[in-house]
Amino acid sequence: MTTQPRGLRNNNPGNIRNSDATDWQGEIPASKKQDNTFEEFEDIAHGYRALIKLLQNYRRKYGCQTIADFISRWAPRTENNTSGYISRVCQEMQVPTTYVPNVEDKTTMCAFAAAISQVENGVPAVMADVEKGWALL
Repeated sequence: MTTQPRGLRNNNPGNIRNSDATDWQGEIPASKKQDNTFEEFEDIAHGYRALIKLLQNYRRKYGCQTIADFISRWAPRTENNTSGYISRVCQEMQVPTTYVPNVEDKTTMCAFAAAISQVENGVPAVMADVEKGWALL
């Protein structure tokens, strides 16, 4: 029997770290959490919503423009093979590292979130789940 990847078990396909500074919509209450490191969501749609919302905030708050900018913040070199992560996301999205995503476009952001989920969890995202996350924005 294979175990689901941690991000999918937590309904957190982007493996967003726990933060006392952010209360996510659909987040499991702290008293019921089983993972002290990563956020846990009541369903996968809320996990995708948080992933997309965080990417949108990266543009608004930190000025991220290209896919490389976003992933450098998402998966810093101190914890990840960031250049490999960037390459994988761009390969999944079929775009260059210099691509500037429109963070308000559903198709673009769902593809971006799905690509991050693929890298984080090692399995393809279910696009219907990603789109349910977008619908919660």
